[in-house]
Amino acid sequence: MIEWKLVNARTATPPEAPAAPAAPGAAPGAAPGAAPGAASGAASWGGICRFDRAWHASEARLTSGLSPAAFWLACADWALHLADSPAQRAELRHLAWVQAHRFGQAVLGGHVVDPAPGDRRFQSELWQQAPYHALYQGFLLTEAWWKAATGFGTGVSAHHQKMVAFAARQWLDMLAPTNFPWTNPDVLRATAETGGRNFLLGLKNYLDDWHDAISDVPAARGPYEVGRTLAVSPGKVVLRNALIELIQYAPTTATVAREPVLIVPAWIMKYYILDLSPHNSLIKFLVDRGHTVFAISWKNPGADLRDMGLDDYRRLGPMAALDAIGKICGGARVHGCGYCLGGTLLAMAAAAMGRDGDDRLASLTLLAAQTDFTEAGELQLFIGEGQVSFLEDVMDVRGTLDSRQMAGAFQMLRSNDLVWSRLIRSYMLGETENPSDLMTWNADGTRMPARMHGEYLRHLFLDDDLAEGRFDIDGAPVSLGDIRLPCFLVGTETDHIAPWRSVFKLHLLSPADMVFVLTSGGHNAGIVSEPGHTGRFYRMGRRRPGGAYVGPDAWREAHAPVAGSWWPEWAAWLTERSGERGAPPPMGARVAGLAPLCDAPGTYVREH
Repeated sequence: MIEWKLVNARTATPPEAPAAPAAPGAAPGAAPGAAPGAASGAASWGGICRFDRAWHASEARLTSGLSPAAFWLACADWALHLADSPAQRAELRHLAWVQAHRFGQAVLGGHVVDPAPGDRRFQSELWQQAPYHALYQGFLLTEAWWKAATGFGTGVSAHHQKMVAFAARQWLDMLAPTNFPWTNPDVLRATAETGGRNFLLGLKNYLDDWHDAISDVPAARGPYEVGRTLAVSPGKVVLRNALIELIQYAPTTATVAREPVLIVPAWIMKYYILDLSPHNSLIKFLVDRGHTVFAISWKNPGADLRDMGLDDYRRLGPMAALDAIGKICGGARVHGCGYCLGGTLLAMAAAAMGRDGDDRLASLTLLAAQTDFTEAGELQLFIGEGQVSFLEDVMDVRGTLDSRQMAGAFQMLRSNDLVWSRLIRSYMLGETENPSDLMTWNADGTRMPARMHGEYLRHLFLDDDLAEGRFDIDGAPVSLGDIRLPCFLVGTETDHIAPWRSVFKLHLLSPADMVFVLTSGGHNAGIVSEPGHTGRFYRMGRRRPGGAYVGPDAWREAHAPVAGSWWPEWAAWLTERSGERGAPPPMGARVAGLAPLCDAPGTYVREH
């Protein structure tokens, strides 16, 4: 694409070449050999590109960051192939007739279709009464027809097909009879019982949400506050640089394992998902079992950090943390643990360290973290050349990608549960949310620098450079095959951000000794799965170094579920590899310039 080339030309900084004489009559500053007026032409093109980028940034405000061009291209691909498939059109006409006949049966009181598993919109007994029964049955029949229509795939790009199916699902979710007060019997009953007070309460909830939307700092409406009820494990910030604060947690046992643990969280959200309330804090769980724990708290970047790249996050993140931990803990090797994007970054660092003979890592734990992105789940709907270029333009104008855009993309993947059901409860039924600690954390998002996120989307998601050995670190490509540390991988069964089969793919890419855990829950709740949490279970298996590969589905069949939390399994695995116990290390290292700067949770976590 010419626009992408121009954007790259603007942002790249190639080595300067010796100047060559300009062509006779060329304007000052023109390229060697250029015709007269070339410089002004280049400036004109630069102005056009800047205008287009600003235009795309304006569009993004209306489309939640989705590229209109990429969407309409997908629709055109689907529609043109369907128009050229008369037999498929005939089949869809027949299906429409069948669905109309079934709807007639529903009008007469028949039950002809059930909601999909997990669809809780029509659970109320009021939906089984006329006329609402026929209304929701007709909606489900329409859903089924559109699923068949958008599932048409002869000749259509698989990516385009998924985009069209996703868009159809979004429109249908928006038009569901649950979303309108005059067609939702639960709302009508609440209105009759309260005399309309539910709508007054809903208006208050709407105004509160509107205030949050225009404010940089969401209003606190629950009992949870960072540093008071959240992220309260005692510790000190022992290092601060442009991107991280490194927190060292205070010991709670008389002796500790010699080798410490470094936690590298995702920078898309704040680190304290692993230090929520005391009863479900993974950090506290480790400290209470005699581990010295360090955690990275990422800065919430502004436009001034727009040029921070993915390698800056590696250097100023885990590599800087390892340098500091080595000075504090007397050169002890470190057990690295990365969550989500933090795990991907830590895997990149571990691969480079393996290549370069740097043995400071003792083991590698990856929690819901992908290293191969060819099966990255429904998020791939938002990743294509057109979409990535569109987002690059948006970020180029703003300097960052706002957390609300990322949150919107995640919510659209489960719009029934995360968007429409919430709006019904809050605005139509007038219910007041009582946010949990996890919900409070989820609302406390961060921005991402333009350069870093562009590199992440393009090199990892779009081109899969890390898994395929094309990602350069320090001037040379890295291979995940150079990771030969003991590895502990955790995938979650219902993860729609890092699907567990994608997490499992490290088995294909590294010959390391590898323990894999598949736990119940999703991307967040499956990781925050403390002992005593009812209904939790996990599967666990080990592949010894160089062992034969077993596919993910066969692996799942071969390992029976175990009731409870996977946390004790990981703690035991770490203890086995952490050396003898001894006195805790000092908090910081003043002689090495690492005197404690402030109490945990530090200052970066409070930035909005």
